[in-house]
Amino acid sequence: MISVSHAHRIPHQIQNKKDLACSTMSTISLSKAEKSYITAGLKQSVPQRTDGRNLTDYRSIALETGVAPVANGSARLCIGRNLNDNGGGTEIIAATKLEVETISIDESSEGREGGRFVVNVSCSPAAYPHLTQIALEDLQHDLTTILHTTITHPTLHPKNLIILPRKKSWLLHLDLLILADAGNTLDALFLAARAALWDTKVPRTRSVEYKAPKSNVKDETGFAGANTTVEGGDMDVDETAPSGFDTRSQARRATDFELPDYWDEGENLDGRDRWPVGVTLNLTPPVHFLDATLQEEAAVPLRFLLVFSFSSPSNTPTLQGIRTLGGGEVSLSQIKDLTEAGQNYANELYTALNAKLKDEDIRRTQIAQERFAATRR
Repeated sequence: MISVSHAHRIPHQIQNKKDLACSTMSTISLSKAEKSYITAGLKQSVPQRTDGRNLTDYRSIALETGVAPVANGSARLCIGRNLNDNGGGTEIIAATKLEVETISIDESSEGREGGRFVVNVSCSPAAYPHLTQIALEDLQHDLTTILHTTITHPTLHPKNLIILPRKKSWLLHLDLLILADAGNTLDALFLAARAALWDTKVPRTRSVEYKAPKSNVKDETGFAGANTTVEGGDMDVDETAPSGFDTRSQARRATDFELPDYWDEGENLDGRDRWPVGVTLNLTPPVHFLDATLQEEAAVPLRFLLVFSFSSPSNTPTLQGIRTLGGGEVSLSQIKDLTEAGQNYANELYTALNAKLKDEDIRRTQIAQERFAATRR
């Protein structure tokens, strides 16, 4: 059973993105003979892929968090790295950065109550040397649109981006850089984004109040006024006749914040278990397969992207988005079958990724404790 949140938004997510550069063009060109060879192998009674994998096998996935020391969270992910020379594969670096924004009632600033979240995807020219600058910018825009509209949906918005209610909030930047593209970029982007957001620490803040010190105020005659009392050299105003312009009650509220010194650099970003994973089903009727290489992507006419989030502790799936990438069509009955299959693949990917991220948490925590202890000596 698939739990779909905000069903009213799903129809505009189920669409054929023919206008996207990332779906209408492959990053490499294949001849008809090469395409026929790849698709013929996939359609055999015992499907065969050029690298010997089964249809639902992923290439090796290498993941490391905390790769950018100045970021609030970061991760490096590589799919399909060559174990012999440690090269090749699809490689992505993701990093988060928190920035303080001022919230204004008149909307003169961009700060919003509850904080803002912005996602951006960049492509290294070295990963796409054959693309022109305009085509590269279009590709970056298309990938950014897919990631931003999915990850920043209100159902996934973290709750701990508030610093001071109605005054200050955090702006969360998530930047992803594609260093190399060897196929299956969208799955890799969602995995890297989830890892970086999991690794993100929100600095702990402590509210600061500014209070004017009491003072002995005298009138023109040099004596304390009739409505004042003098105690210990300080003056307290009699509250029997409050002024409508008295703002002292407002001054007692928090007006700024400071960052306490903690060894763990802050608290985890809220909702770390909910960040979604994406699974791309490459369709070659009557079969579909996962983790396509560049050659396989160029040979198949249609790809089906499914994005799921899971709620702990029961791992209840929530369908966050569906997109068809390419020039083909998918019937409603096919969508249902593919969605059910994609849910199972996403659950397996989510479970494996969480196990790796928890191992990384233990490693990073030990390093942070040792570093903090060294600074205290």
